[in-house]
Amino acid sequence: MNRTITMIEAIREAIDEEMALDKNVIMLGEDIGELGGPFGSSKGLLEKYNENRIIQTPISEWGFTGIAVGAAIRGKRPIVELMYNDFISVCFDPIMNQAAKMHYMTGGQAKVPLVLRAPTGSGRRGAAQHSQNMEALFAHIPGLKVVCPSSPQDAKGLLKSSIRDDDPVIFLEHKVLYPIKGNVDDSIDTIPLGYADCKLEGTDVSIITWSRQVNFALQAAEKLAESGIHAEVIDLRTLVPLDWEAICKTVSKTHHVVIVEEDVRRCGFGAEIAAQIGEELFDELDAPIVRVASLNTSVPFSAVLEDEVFPNPERIVTKVIDLLKE
Repeated sequence: MNRTITMIEAIREAIDEEMALDKNVIMLGEDIGELGGPFGSSKGLLEKYNENRIIQTPISEWGFTGIAVGAAIRGKRPIVELMYNDFISVCFDPIMNQAAKMHYMTGGQAKVPLVLRAPTGSGRRGAAQHSQNMEALFAHIPGLKVVCPSSPQDAKGLLKSSIRDDDPVIFLEHKVLYPIKGNVDDSIDTIPLGYADCKLEGTDVSIITWSRQVNFALQAAEKLAESGIHAEVIDLRTLVPLDWEAICKTVSKTHHVVIVEEDVRRCGFGAEIAAQIGEELFDELDAPIVRVASLNTSVPFSAVLEDEVFPNPERIVTKVIDLLKE
């Protein structure tokens, strides 16, 4: 059965279903009890699973993230909710030095089946400390998997896979996408990590992107089609593991590449994709790789200035047209 629900509803369903399936799945975070979470992801779950599994924490990200890492090593499957991904800065040691490295340092004896959910991105006028995109930071760390869904269907299926995964997963949810509705097919249970999705087929240029920018890329592709330019839009969905086969396929098909990301341009994950394409697929390119990313600046509070910092459909269209002129 197909249903139309919001992304936050899809995320809540995924958590609910996995908690019902496995008593070792627990959830930790601020305001996740009676209030149902800062964005509503745990609404109604306290009544179903009680305070032993829906653990409302103090404002101490370092503390409850560390607790979750220890619980994961001891056999639980914790879901940690950070109020904003920006707050990872105060609990980075348990993630970077413990969760990401424990399996390796114990020779495979210890597993850390932990999911850290973190709202990310711009658009809510949250200013510099509540609007960052930090996927490149997480992707840089060996031992972490990084997931960036763009739709309710993907959010639900990918989150269920992440909860069942024996490795630590950083699950980045764009805040602006929470209320966006989309179709969810109940016949689809999990979506495996490491597989991109071609959201739109095209022949002239490959737009490779993830998270909220998938929607912007599709809007740009619609505008480009009016000018006879047929863009292919690839939603990576997971950055680690990366679906290199899907990237090779689309680059070999269109021979023109535009990488779109909401993170800042300098050292963004788009630079890593561009480097890999340049090293391994250079002969497939008919023009230089183009990146569309945010400016190298902190996020302004001003709505007008914030909108200037981040990519948008118009900017993507301009970059594609300029690329195809070369």
